[in-house]
Amino acid sequence: MARPLLLVVALRVETQGLLEAAGARLLFTGAGKVNAAYALTRELAEFRAGGEAPLVVNVGTAGSRTYPAGSLVACRRFAQRDMDVTGLGFPLGITPFEEDVPAELEFPQLFQHLPHGVCGTGDRFEAHSSALAWDLIDMEAYALAKVCFLEQVPFACVKYVTDGADGGAATDWQANLTAAAREFVRIYQWLESQRPPP
Repeated sequence: MARPLLLVVALRVETQGLLEAAGARLLFTGAGKVNAAYALTRELAEFRAGGEAPLVVNVGTAGSRTYPAGSLVACRRFAQRDMDVTGLGFPLGITPFEEDVPAELEFPQLFQHLPHGVCGTGDRFEAHSSALAWDLIDMEAYALAKVCFLEQVPFACVKYVTDGADGGAATDWQANLTAAAREFVRIYQWLESQRPPP
């Protein structure tokens, strides 16, 4: 029997009501790493109380200077871009001291038909930085990936590039939300087509 499928999205505006209409089981977390981690941890606890943990798939929007707006990119490697303890001698992205978690989390490839990129997650909508060390940037994926890593739950992620993480990011993000939602429906339909029959 196939695992249940849970699509995790930060904001309702990112689905434009289209994933709901398609019948997807959705978890909306709210923006940022804390909201994402809390919402998913709570949802996984409820799943486990009733049976098997789901396949968690994060779909959402992202900025990129590697891929142009309109690109659909699978992410299987994740970094925390605003964990900065370099003042104590730790590399950027490392959570120091009592944690035995890799700086970059990696998951098996699920979306072989899509280009792949490394996603850097931080609690900032990026519109001004002159240089980025990651292919895509968002505000939730690393937190979701870390919860799944720690809870040993399968995880996958697809991002729709809405903007160039530059001065026009806010306007571009809003302008591309409907196109992003349409692509998320296609991803959901593809995932359902890959699942074995009940």
